[in-house]
Amino acid sequence: MTTDSIQLFLNPTAGRGRARRRQARIAELLSAGGTAVDLHASRAIGDLETQVRQFVDDGAHRIVVAGGDGSIHEAVNGIMASQRDAALGVIPTGTGNDFAKACAIPLNWEHAARLLADRLEAEQYLKTIDIGVMNDRYFANGAGIGFDAKVTRIARSYHLPIGDLVYLIAIFRAMLDGIATPRLGISSPSLTWDGPATLASISNGAWIGGMFHIAPMAANDDGRPELMIAAPVTRRRLLRLLPKLMSGTHLGEKEIRHQGVEQLTITASEPIASHLDGEVQPLQQKFELTLLPGALRLL
Repeated sequence: MTTDSIQLFLNPTAGRGRARRRQARIAELLSAGGTAVDLHASRAIGDLETQVRQFVDDGAHRIVVAGGDGSIHEAVNGIMASQRDAALGVIPTGTGNDFAKACAIPLNWEHAARLLADRLEAEQYLKTIDIGVMNDRYFANGAGIGFDAKVTRIARSYHLPIGDLVYLIAIFRAMLDGIATPRLGISSPSLTWDGPATLASISNGAWIGGMFHIAPMAANDDGRPELMIAAPVTRRRLLRLLPKLMSGTHLGEKEIRHQGVEQLTITASEPIASHLDGEVQPLQQKFELTLLPGALRLL
């Protein structure tokens, strides 16, 4: 590793293998300004996070990830767990690319790579963003507890070349088993809830699952994530809500409650599913969430 080189990490399986097919071109675009690019591929879930932390610990200060939200999640956790400072660059090659949308990064990967290369050459940063923490794990775009975590788990089990539609199919599959409504106790300085709920979603960015505009007002640099709670709904009612969830027009519906929060505690009646940036977490019953304002610089 050279002192000023760019450390490029990619998940070869991201976007149904698109990252692997594009890696040579991505490295070429990033090195167009004369900066050396060191390429690193992850070999398994968690490997990218381990590699990123090791390189940051060893002094790397420019980390670039070519991948989807899962790869970004690992990179963020690797950077944040290190005691050293490093900035993150993103080239979206995943399925949903929710984080890229939240940061106004072009979804065209070549365009995104060219713009990133220009900023690297000019030693400029894109922006500084807030990072969330849930039970000692970091998240960049959002966290979900309940039904959306179940949908995420199902979507991850499919290997279909259909892009964002995989999340819609996963919703229909999840509905077949019924829509669980565990009792949630939610407390924050600005909101309390004690009762059954379909889900609780904490958004640092506006999109989840690639196609759901879950928190239109969310901004990942305003120091305040958005909490949305959905009361129990029937299958028929959920089907009617889906178009509104996709267009971002659901916030006035009777089952929806939302509020900006800076920290909160959620206690479930039983261990339940959750996700961070689309990465399914072990079953847990209590969730402590906080925000670290301006914690990460984006290249």
